[in-house]
Amino acid sequence: MEDKNQTTVTEFLFLGLTDLLHQKIVLFVTLLFIYLVTLGGNMGMITLIWLDPKLHTPMYFFLSHLSLVDMCSSSIAPKMLGDTFAEQKVISFVGCAAQMWFFGLFVATECFLLAAMAYDRYIAICKPLLYTLIMSQGVCVQLIIGPYAMALISTMTHTTLTFCLPFCGPNIINDFFCDISPLLSLACADTWTNNLVLFTLAGAIGVLSGLIIMVSYVCILLCIVRIQTAGGRRKAFSACSSHLTAVSILYGTLFFIYVRPSSSSSLDINKVISVFYTIVIPMLNPIIYSLRNKEVKDAFRRTLERGHLLTSK
Repeated sequence: MEDKNQTTVTEFLFLGLTDLLHQKIVLFVTLLFIYLVTLGGNMGMITLIWLDPKLHTPMYFFLSHLSLVDMCSSSIAPKMLGDTFAEQKVISFVGCAAQMWFFGLFVATECFLLAAMAYDRYIAICKPLLYTLIMSQGVCVQLIIGPYAMALISTMTHTTLTFCLPFCGPNIINDFFCDISPLLSLACADTWTNNLVLFTLAGAIGVLSGLIIMVSYVCILLCIVRIQTAGGRRKAFSACSSHLTAVSILYGTLFFIYVRPSSSSSLDINKVISVFYTIVIPMLNPIIYSLRNKEVKDAFRRTLERGHLLTSK
């Protein structure tokens, strides 16, 4: 076994989600719809923020990057759709490493982006007079670069440690994409260190970003309590509701999969939940922010009116 190395396995096979034809048809149509909505919703959000000057604020600067990350993290959907009716769902060794690297990068980035957005909401509600001074363009850029940099370190660590392991067979991944836990179960070596690093880094990302969000919202809550008028409190809560909804959905799912100790019996459960956070969540964020945000609705209406005026001339 020690003479074996990772080049023994040159490709991996996905088990996918189902082998039943009628379920495959329903799954394909559903996933295709979700993927198209994800692309349209996130691209529409980015375009709307870029076109409307009133949305050129730190909050929507962060939101545009969140939409970009969601759009990129849903990039595993085309491969998944292509594999739906394939007899053998094959991915090369290098392709598997690339898929794991890119997806890990964008998921970790989203966690830290949500933390940066929570800090932005804290400054906006608790220190409104200093908002433009504190949330300067330079600070906003730093708060964007930080999440990408920390996510890059995390995903480089996981990908390197995982694909330095010897894979000598079997090469069947009990999932629909190259996630860490199913891959570790195929390694021909002790993966205790990998699981420890996975638990530690995933926990660190969740705890650090979650702590920033929690502290920000505790401070926000204390500020809201001191607001005298009901209208003012309602407006403050409204400014945070979309972000809180997005945070609750993403963090609840990721903590369930990555932070709890894993076992081979949990892989099938993880696979089902993975569909939610890889395919569904990237679609939900633009819907959450558009349906629950008056400024986005107003910007969309203004854009439509400008487009109507230009076509009528």
